[in-house]
Amino acid sequence: MNNKKIKIHCVNTGSAMEYQPGVTLAEIAAKIDTDAQHPFVGALVNNRVEELNYAVYKPKVVKFFDASDINGQRMYRRSLCFILARAVHDVAVDCNVTIEHGISKGLYCELRSLSGEYVKPTEELVKKIRNRMQEIVDANYTFDRREILSSDAAKMMTERGQSDTAKMFENRDRLFSSIYSLDGYDDYYSSYMVPSTGYIKVFDLIPLYDGLLLRYPVDYEKMEMGELEMQPKLFDIFREHKAWVKLLKISTVASLNSLVENKRAGDLIKVGEALHEKKIAQIADQIKQKGNVKLVLIAGPSSSGKTTTSLRLCVQLAVAGLHPVQISLDNYFVDRVNTPRNENGDYDFEALEAVDYKQFNQDILDMMNGKRIEMPFYNFHTGKREYRGEFMTATEDTVFVVEGIHGLNPAMSQMIPSENKFKIYVSALTQIGIDSHNRIPTTYNRLLRRIIRDYQYRGYSAEETIKRWPDVRRGEERNIFPFQEEADVMFNSALPFELGVIKKYAGPILENVCERAPEYSEARMLLKFLAYFKEFPDDEIPPTSILREFLSGSSFKY
Repeated sequence: MNNKKIKIHCVNTGSAMEYQPGVTLAEIAAKIDTDAQHPFVGALVNNRVEELNYAVYKPKVVKFFDASDINGQRMYRRSLCFILARAVHDVAVDCNVTIEHGISKGLYCELRSLSGEYVKPTEELVKKIRNRMQEIVDANYTFDRREILSSDAAKMMTERGQSDTAKMFENRDRLFSSIYSLDGYDDYYSSYMVPSTGYIKVFDLIPLYDGLLLRYPVDYEKMEMGELEMQPKLFDIFREHKAWVKLLKISTVASLNSLVENKRAGDLIKVGEALHEKKIAQIADQIKQKGNVKLVLIAGPSSSGKTTTSLRLCVQLAVAGLHPVQISLDNYFVDRVNTPRNENGDYDFEALEAVDYKQFNQDILDMMNGKRIEMPFYNFHTGKREYRGEFMTATEDTVFVVEGIHGLNPAMSQMIPSENKFKIYVSALTQIGIDSHNRIPTTYNRLLRRIIRDYQYRGYSAEETIKRWPDVRRGEERNIFPFQEEADVMFNSALPFELGVIKKYAGPILENVCERAPEYSEARMLLKFLAYFKEFPDDEIPPTSILREFLSGSSFKY
């Protein structure tokens, strides 16, 4: 027996202990005296996410986490998807489930026959699937991961009717791939699981539209799902773009990569950009046809491409015979000394009260009534609003185009009559998935865009951007998402090819995040995600593309 022990530095206890080589994280966790409300589901080992069955053979720094941690939340949802897939396999004969997209504080899913045809579930079938899921949870089956030949994995998925997953395995550079097993049922998932099905304490499955809504906790601290929130406009835009990519046969990473292999990447770029231009032109036509629109308000989460969308809309409004005028809400920031602070005592620039929305309302209303207004300018260096002699008024065909995170908040334009307003919600809603059971969260798309933009234009490292991202997301949850259904129209700024392009730019930036940084685990997760994509050539992306706002090379001035 080897008596040479290894030292494990546990962040949770602030101490170091010695163990025999080969000790598992589960064994270490069992010896930690903690009053945590929830059990550990995984750990960061040298800032890399690992499952609790991970065996340690060398000195490591270990930080255990539960389901309230972002990594734990991902494990929870991924494990829940596997339980759903197994339940569908058991109950819905000759059907597979596809995990489509996030909606209504859950995941929208659909049933497909083995030949790929849509199957509308009955309420009785949904109830049977949900009951089978509960049986699987109660049985507390372990999630077992093993390595098999990628060629064998491809054969297995082909026999099951999961052709998209099979194609992904066929095209992998790796000789072996990881497969998960749940009580003898094998499947592929892009990352780690909780230890066993018994950890999934809170979930639900209900009919939604023509499919299923897989519900999970919204508050992982309290393990509560919250009230069901219907989002019909957001669902419609998802459904429209999902139908579009399926029509083009590019609904998965494997199909996207095949375009690169077959030298057809340029075709998709042209089609994707043409669709964006067509959609923006249609929005301009809607504004024109409404006849009395004086104020266009554009809102959306971080890195959704709001600025480029507003600039392209101005071009199309001019084509429609209107006189678009851009106004930056940034210039209506209150003086920094009056900026509200968040719970940590830091300035909360994303709070509604950080903007002088009352003055904005008055200025717009005055200009609509023919008055000449001196426009403010916010000096970010001094933190004060200034007036520099820039005056503005409106003519009969003037349309003010305003972009900002609070655009859809009723308070931002409460003095303007509703018939004179047009509201647009912009977001990057990823249309493709890794395969039918592994969706791509829209937040990945936006975070990667922001990492590139912050690095190129603001001098921020990926580490700094990732560190700020949770605060950005909290601001979105408070100030943007609650008002998205207020929009007259939604615009999806995601391009089906963009993650293949982003890989080239974001990869080297992410590689620079050092192992000591707490943000290292997120950087590795994003790099692992980008590894699914083949690099898309970017030379055919036009200078007016939304992507150029992040990659550089735009013909617009920002």
